[in-house]
Amino acid sequence: MYKMAVLGDRESVMGFRALGFETFPVEDQTEAKRILRRLAQEEYGVIYMTEQLAQYLGEEIAEYRDRPVPAIILIPGKEGSLGIGMRGVHDSVERAVGADILNN
Repeated sequence: MYKMAVLGDRESVMGFRALGFETFPVEDQTEAKRILRRLAQEEYGVIYMTEQLAQYLGEEIAEYRDRPVPAIILIPGKEGSLGIGMRGVHDSVERAVGADILNN
């Protein structure tokens, strides 16, 4: 069975621990890259990551985009949403459907 993890700054991720998620608070991008690689190699099927962290890890996240596992899901951090997660959903839907069906 796959596990789920939450990766981001301490304030943003610690509340997920109460919900049963394994949390990985990180201090900088280098540490985040190292932990992301480790989680992807282990039994983690879903990795939630704050948008604030993801904006610096674009290349690393792209490595896993077309793989079924792990799914990397971007979530707003303590500062709120940067819109990166919604852009990712939009791009994925457009790639899957072949047309931009989400814009009005």
